[in-house]
Amino acid sequence: MTDLNALMQQAQAMQQKLQDAQAKMTETTASGTSGGGLVTVALKGPGDITGVTIDDSLMVAGEGEILADLVMAAHADAKRKLDEVNSALMREAAGPMAGMNIPGMPKLF
Repeated sequence: MTDLNALMQQAQAMQQKLQDAQAKMTETTASGTSGGGLVTVALKGPGDITGVTIDDSLMVAGEGEILADLVMAAHADAKRKLDEVNSALMREAAGPMAGMNIPGMPKLF
């Protein structure tokens, strides 16, 4: 019975770590750039845009398509960085369980 109690305590500790990691993930931020820094997109949490900075030199009539491409590229860069940080938080929280494929348990990574 002691083994079962120890297992339950470990499961509760891991659950708390995962909840803490999820809380940290909502506050995580990342910025992405494109065009050599002409466009910057800032993201927070699950990917909410918190800011967009566009260099004035891109504000030229007829350049809308280029600007749109740069904004999308900066967003993709920021999202990739945010996902990397969030994955690292979850891997750290999961500890030795990270990457394990246990039937009936959600895949963590």
